[in-house]
Amino acid sequence: MLTASIPSDWKDLQIAVGMILSECGFEVVVEKKVATVRGSVELDVWAQEEIQGRKFATVCECKHWRARVPQNVVHGFRTVLTDIGAHVGYIISTSGFQEGAFQAAASTNVELVTWDQFQAVFAATWFKAYMSPYIAARLDPLLSYTEPLLPGWFGDLSVERQAAFLALKERYDEFGWIIMSFTPYSRAFREHGLPKLPLIDQLPPDSSAVKNVPANVLRAVGLRDFLEAAVAFGDEIIMQFRALRPN
Repeated sequence: MLTASIPSDWKDLQIAVGMILSECGFEVVVEKKVATVRGSVELDVWAQEEIQGRKFATVCECKHWRARVPQNVVHGFRTVLTDIGAHVGYIISTSGFQEGAFQAAASTNVELVTWDQFQAVFAATWFKAYMSPYIAARLDPLLSYTEPLLPGWFGDLSVERQAAFLALKERYDEFGWIIMSFTPYSRAFREHGLPKLPLIDQLPPDSSAVKNVPANVLRAVGLRDFLEAAVAFGDEIIMQFRALRPN
């Protein structure tokens, strides 16, 4: 799961779907108008990716309905996909699908998914293409401050600032090591793929991270939710370390 948040309406759902695909590396247009042999149609989300020089088109239909999506929606969507030459289409429903809809989508290039299922389809790509590089770049200073070796300028600090620096390291080193595991530098990243969340379930009760890291970081179950909370907290830590550096 990328986020525990549920889009508030159809427009919000479109934007959220488009953002995920864009961050996965797709070229994305929300509410794209295209001409077909049957006339002009507006696609909720159109996305295109290039793989080894070949372009692949994905179309998403976003249904923020109270009722389950019926089969006639699937039939109409299949026709649009055929007319525009799209490779795959996702109908994303916040309320599920009628049985006839699944029958209509069987053995076709139409995928019927809930909001959570759509996130799951792209979670691994999103993590590798967006989250992991972003967290490595944004929190790189934190990784430096919490590595085992002290920075070269540590010896230029006063005794009081050295003590304050070491106190910060003792408090936040474990959090820095956790952040490292989310970056492309990590062996765990390369071998195991998506990290397990929430962090609170992966840490011993007496760890320094449990004592010093905010609950919104420790208990985030969505990758995006964790990213936002961890970056905000990491920025605060970086500022504390930087305040001790010599001018």
